[in-house]
Amino acid sequence: MYVMFLLMGASLMASLIFLGAYIWSVRSGQFDDKYTPSVRILFDDKKKSKKSDTENDSGINEEEKK
Repeated sequence: MYVMFLLMGASLMASLIFLGAYIWSVRSGQFDDKYTPSVRILFDDKKKSKKSDTENDSGINEEEKK
């Protein structure tokens, strides 16, 4: 029974260490993306059409009718 309490304490301690490491990395800027905003202008946005090819004038897909 003592071993179970020891393992629960050890797993709680390990999880708190990992949580602390995660919070520290977020606050120190490890997950900040500095590259993507500078190259975002180089790529075209894909435009979506208002209606798909299978939609009729009422806005219902032909597959949904069946």
